[in-house]
Amino acid sequence: QVQLVESGGGLVQAGGSLRLSCAASGSIFRSNVMGWYRQAPGKQRELVATISSAGATNYDDSVKGRFTISRDNAKNTVNLQMNGLKPEDTAVYYCNVQSPAWSSINYWGQGTQVTVSS
Repeated sequence: QVQLVESGGGLVQAGGSLRLSCAASGSIFRSNVMGWYRQAPGKQRELVATISSAGATNYDDSVKGRFTISRDNAKNTVNLQMNGLKPEDTAVYYCNVQSPAWSSINYWGQGTQVTVSS
């Protein structure tokens, strides 16, 4: 079993910064993709950013230049540094691990609330 524990959400004013962290435990394949998704009220869950075990990153256009995803393979952790936050970034953010990378097996965290006030 894989467990994901997220931390770092909260309330911040527009233009501010937050850092989300996620620690994965359990049977994680060395080749995996870790990432962050978000879901705003009344909307579908959407991709924010992903990073492969080799370090390749992918960002949604709405966060490019503002958010940075990083990971520590030795610790099985993934972080999301969010700068220049906007009210439209308000959502529940979910950590995700696709393990192994070539599979359709996904694990999800419980979610952490990010609220950006205008």
